Amino acid sequence: MGVDADPVAEPGDSEEPPSGPDEAALVLPPPAAAADVITPPSRSDPLDRDTTPKRGPTDGDGSPEDPAPTRAASEETGEPDPAPARPLPRVIAVANQKGGVGKTTTAINLGAGLADLGYRVLVLDLDPQGNASTGLGINIRDLEASMYDVILNDVPLDDCIEATSVRNLFVGPASLDLAGAEIELVPAFSRELRVKQALAEVIEDYDFVFVDCPPSLGLLTVNGLAAANEVLVPIQCEYYALEGLGQLSKNVALVQKGLNPTLELSTIVLVMYDARTKLSDQVVREVRAHFGDRVCRQVIPRTVRLSEAPSFGQPIIAFDPSSRGAIAYRELAKEVSGGAPQRAG
Repeated sequence: MGVDADPVAEPGDSEEPPSGPDEAALVLPPPAAAADVITPPSRSDPLDRDTTPKRGPTDGDGSPEDPAPTRAASEETGEPDPAPARPLPRVIAVANQKGGVGKTTTAINLGAGLADLGYRVLVLDLDPQGNASTGLGINIRDLEASMYDVILNDVPLDDCIEATSVRNLFVGPASLDLAGAEIELVPAFSRELRVKQALAEVIEDYDFVFVDCPPSLGLLTVNGLAAANEVLVPIQCEYYALEGLGQLSKNVALVQKGLNPTLELSTIVLVMYDARTKLSDQVVREVRAHFGDRVCRQVIPRTVRLSEAPSFGQPIIAFDPSSRGAIAYRELAKEVSGGAPQRAG
């Protein structure tokens, strides 16, 4: 039996507030009226919730067998209606200034899930680490052209795009040179619009474009936001994953005002859900309460197979099609697509 990693007071204990960070509670403020800005919860607020642990058997990778919750509970009507399909093509920036929250994993596997449904999908890797490229089987040290050349040297994006092992899935790979692009872009003309201008030449060839942004709020991320119609934010089901989300919301608003009026924070995906901990359930409830129907019903569980897939250069649906991670990302792909008909040739 797993041990709950989130100790809280039992119902019969004293009502005094917890005295240390180990007894912390997760409480988000009510939604802001003017902007979607989260203030990280106080770690000293008392937790007024049912503390009965939810436990279940585990599967082969040590994760709970019970599926993660997949729908946002509605206080009045139960489950919400699915969101209507958005017109294609859709350009979605996958962004979160905090590292290690599943941005690249989501960009790769959500893209692969949509490609598996028959959509033509392009993943643009703007992270100098190049994890989205290597996770799709691309050797970033042996490239004729990369996103660095597209952004700094005006190389056509079509000359940079590489096919992957998944049908209908393509990648604009990153290279190590992108690490210096932030500095080199400072004196450049139209420095915030380089990716948008390059993407305009090929956008009609694809149904979905995912821009994997680096874990920062620099010029590469601004380029990704300026090129996109939507922002998708993966949120890890842990306390620290909420920190920095307010600043990201402010940056999205700044890009809306100055560079891209059509940009919207449209999708939030809850990832690394662990049914063995009450904290995961708390994060799910609070994020849904704050962001409403922008939070996807499908939650991505924490599994070992999802962590192993990038080392083989494959998305999870190719690496282990029957795993819980693969099933979750397929369902997420259906939800994000909204059933929109394929339009690219």
